[in-house]
Amino acid sequence: MNDPEEIRAVLESASTIAVIGCSPNPRRPSNEIARFLKEEAGYRIVPVNPHHAEILGERCYPSLAEVPQDVRIDVVDVFRRSEHVAPVAREAIARGVPFFFMQLGVEDASAARRLEEAGIGVAMNRCILVEHRRLGIRPKSRNAGPGAGVSSLSRKGT
Repeated sequence: MNDPEEIRAVLESASTIAVIGCSPNPRRPSNEIARFLKEEAGYRIVPVNPHHAEILGERCYPSLAEVPQDVRIDVVDVFRRSEHVAPVAREAIARGVPFFFMQLGVEDASAARRLEEAGIGVAMNRCILVEHRRLGIRPKSRNAGPGAGVSSLSRKGT
């Protein structure tokens, strides 16, 4: 868990990230980070929030389990309170997602243990944006570039 080389490898190889608890509010961290992942880092994002049909121009799904199986998910990034992680972890295990990120302040050691036992990499209490920048991961596409659609607050990694 929280292995920097494993995090680097997944961020370099991933193409699609499901953002669990993604908000349509541009001032919320989940929205800013999803926007960074899509517009600056060049990943495809799959927003997951049962209260919205679309976020950041992408179809939004009520749960990870409801994302069609033909949509490959490389990373699950969780923006939910710690007590809501276990069901998302079960869905990630059932789907065989390779990596599971729990954002800053999100911790569930039991879920992390189950994920690792299922062969899924885990980053707990880590910000995917901060890790992306700290590890110097290059953008996935030519359209992605520094500062594209992300506030200065997010560019500082907070």
